[in-house]
Amino acid sequence: MLLERPAPAKINLGLHVLRKRSDGYHDLETVLLRIGWADRLTARPAERLTLTCSDPALPTDERNLCMQAARRLAEAFGVAQGAALHLDKRVPYGAGLGGGSSDAAATLRLLVELWGLDASEASLHHLAAELGSDVPFFLGPAAAFATGRGERLTPLRDPRTGAPYRLPFALVVVAPPVHVSTAEAYALVHPNATARPDLRALVASNDLARWRAELVNDFEAPVFAAHPALRRLKERLVEAGAGYASLSGSGAAVFGVFEDAARAAEAAEAARREGHRVWAASNV
Repeated sequence: MLLERPAPAKINLGLHVLRKRSDGYHDLETVLLRIGWADRLTARPAERLTLTCSDPALPTDERNLCMQAARRLAEAFGVAQGAALHLDKRVPYGAGLGGGSSDAAATLRLLVELWGLDASEASLHHLAAELGSDVPFFLGPAAAFATGRGERLTPLRDPRTGAPYRLPFALVVVAPPVHVSTAEAYALVHPNATARPDLRALVASNDLARWRAELVNDFEAPVFAAHPALRRLKERLVEAGAGYASLSGSGAAVFGVFEDAARAAEAAEAARREGHRVWAASNV
C-alpha cells in the first residue's frame, strides 16, 4: 500500500506583529491562503520510521519536521510500527511559504490513514501546534484568519455569500535565490498593536485600492531594508501590472495579484527569465 498527499504552500495576505510575549513568541494577526504550489509526500508500511527526500540538501533525520511529526504522532497513539516516507520537495524553503509546516501536516494526515488511527481533529491540531505555529493551518480550511502565534484559526468567508473565501485574482509567486531566516526577520521587526485594521474585512473586500493603502506585512519594510533585491522584485511585479504585491511571511518570496491574467502570465515568465522560481495561477 502506497499513500500520497500534496503539501501545499501558503501566502500571507497582511501580517501584523502585535507584541512580543513572555514565552519568547510574538502575537500575530494574519490571513493565510493556501495555494497550488505543493510538495508531495508518500508513505508506505515499513518496520521502522524512515524519510527520504528528493532534495539532498534537506536533512532526513530528526531535524526534519516530517520526522518530528511522525515521532510525535507515534508517541501520542502508542504506535509501534514504522513507515517509509518520501518527500518530493518542490516548494522553496526559507521563503515564507510554509513548506516545512505543510509537509509536517501532510505527514500527520498520511500516517493517521496508514496506521489506521482514530485521531480527532482536536488531537491533531494539538500535535500540529507543538510542531510549529503554521502547521495547524495546513490541517484546516484553505483560507483562515490566524491569531496567537499563528495557531488559533478562524475560517475566512466571503461576507456576501458566506462561502469559504477564494482569491478572485490571478496570482504570481516569485521565490528568488535569497534566504531570510525567521530569526533574522523577528530580530528586525518592530511590533505594533495600535490602530491596526481588521484584516478579515480588509482582505474579504477584494478592493485592491484598499489593499494597497492598508494591507501591510510588518516584516516587509525591515526585510526589504536588509535585502534591497526583494524590494526591487516587488516593484517589478507592480510595474508588470500587479494591483497589489507583498512579501509573504518573513520572506523571501514575493507575490503579486493581478486583475488581468495575461499580464500575470507575462510577469511570471519575466521572473523565470531572471532565474527565479515561480508559481502562477489564474484562479487560486
